[in-house]
Amino acid sequence: MKIIILGVGQVGGTLAENLVGERNDITLVDTTAELLESFQDKYDLRIVVGHGSHPDTLRRAGAEDADLLIAVTSSDETNMIACQVAYSIFNTPTKIARIRSEEYIRYRDQLFHKNDAPVDYIISPEQLVTNYIRKLIDYPGALQVMEFASGKASLVAVKAYYGGKLVGHAISTLKEHMPNIDTRVAAIYRQGKPIRPTGTTVIEADDEVFFIADTRHVNRVMEELQKLENRYRRIMIVGGGNIGAGLAKQLEADHRVKLIERSETRAEALSQQLEHTLVFKGDASDQKLLEEEHVEDTDVFIAVTNDDEANIMSAMLAKRMGARKTMVLIQRSAYVDLVQGGEIDIAISPQRATISALLTHVRRGDIVNVYSLRKGAAEAIEAIAHGDESTSKVVGKAIKDIKLPPGTTIGAVVRGSEVLMAHSETIIQSDDHVMLFLLDKKYIDQVERLFQPSAMFF
Repeated sequence: MKIIILGVGQVGGTLAENLVGERNDITLVDTTAELLESFQDKYDLRIVVGHGSHPDTLRRAGAEDADLLIAVTSSDETNMIACQVAYSIFNTPTKIARIRSEEYIRYRDQLFHKNDAPVDYIISPEQLVTNYIRKLIDYPGALQVMEFASGKASLVAVKAYYGGKLVGHAISTLKEHMPNIDTRVAAIYRQGKPIRPTGTTVIEADDEVFFIADTRHVNRVMEELQKLENRYRRIMIVGGGNIGAGLAKQLEADHRVKLIERSETRAEALSQQLEHTLVFKGDASDQKLLEEEHVEDTDVFIAVTNDDEANIMSAMLAKRMGARKTMVLIQRSAYVDLVQGGEIDIAISPQRATISALLTHVRRGDIVNVYSLRKGAAEAIEAIAHGDESTSKVVGKAIKDIKLPPGTTIGAVVRGSEVLMAHSETIIQSDDHVMLFLLDKKYIDQVERLFQPSAMFF
């Protein structure tokens, strides 16, 4: 696939790293020559220096025969105009734009279609992060929650702790503990290294376990791996930007929410917009303020300002003062794994959330969901099986007879409203939604080919 990426910030650069090894023809466009050259030194890709929305720049980048344009510069307006130029002049088939401003997102249905702003897919990092944090709040104790098949099935990452019923026992004993609930352990990371689970694999404390289950049974399965946490009720949010305000709006009906915002003007505006959230003007690193607002009674302290250091320091202070759980937004990807696990319970990267959403639109075959995991090394994928036994490499076959790439497992199949855990004898049917886990994403093109029906296949 011939792909043009506009903007070599953290999102554009990380996306290029994810795609460059997958037989794609990648061209990076940016105004900073030095930054582009550093990528060209590392990877097999083309670079073009120039403004991404200028027709001549796009022509030099190969827009005349590009399959996909991904505009992820820091400017919403540049991204939108680039998509317009790609459509009007070069007839580029698929155009994706990162749009951050709530002012544009609010009117997305009126704005973004071929008759106006021809953007095929909008990626809004703020909305993605807000929804991501909401899922973590809905499932106390989860490190990641990924939904498939319109929310029918979920892949959940949890840390196994002493007190979990399954810790110290083989995975096969899950069935004894939960005879009426079917689940599948898709992967285990032990001391940062992947283990391909079998029935005899013993779960150890501190293992990072990825399991897939019917969404209705997620909490029950989590209880097997750690002592089930009480539902979060008291939430303290730091930062009244799009993420903080959006999260407060989602949570305030069912939770007791407090929001701390440094700007007096913004704090006053939020106090008018939010119905049940207590909004305070102040600095979350002010110990006296946290004491006055009883941070020790907080179930989750969530720092989502645009300052990584401020988020980290305020969360560390809150945890030492008694906050039960801390979540921190981290813009710099290198910090995420560095800070998570101690006083910071969960570090959230908007770049990783954005990359997962972008990959969903880049993958070939009928792949409808992609989640980038473990620093981008692994992926969880939802693919739809199409065709019949004569045109498909998977339809009509038992899972044991499907030639899956190394390190790839099928975790579950959603058939209509039914969630089926994958077993060796499970036969894939047309229109099944198939959940796969790849320990090594370099085999993604083989998975894509599996789910591309062909009239020539026999």
